[in-house]
Amino acid sequence: MKIRNQGENEKNELNMTSMIDIVFLLLVFFVMTFKVVEMEGDFSVRMPLGDSQGAADPTDLGLKLRLRADSQGRLASMALNDSDLGTDYDALRARIVSQIGSATPTEEDEGPELEIDTDYNLRYENVIKAITAVSGYKDGNEVVKLIEKIKFAKPRR
Repeated sequence: MKIRNQGENEKNELNMTSMIDIVFLLLVFFVMTFKVVEMEGDFSVRMPLGDSQGAADPTDLGLKLRLRADSQGRLASMALNDSDLGTDYDALRARIVSQIGSATPTEEDEGPELEIDTDYNLRYENVIKAITAVSGYKDGNEVVKLIEKIKFAKPRR
């Protein structure tokens, strides 16, 4: 008995050598072009928990910053410990410097803590500007740190 169609029983193999070469070339390319970048705006920020059943005592907080928004989400006013500052971030920084001084905290003393209380519709850029104003400033070639511990209250609707 003769078997026909012997060609169908042959095994078709795929040459994987070129695919492996391409994978290694891509791997080498991405490893060589990867650049480690210093983190920008690395703030020590603690967000509030979902439930505030075990809320901390408000007397433990050093400073409280209230940011109010208008109907379009722009900054309407700022208040630091119930004293109105308008919308001037420089006035906010000056008030922080006058209250805590410009001395940088030591390792034992963690420094003052700030709680930021915002309206729900306030634009994010205003919160970042406020954090920048209270976290420190540049004096010549030296960076003066003011507040490093920042907490957020639940946004108000």
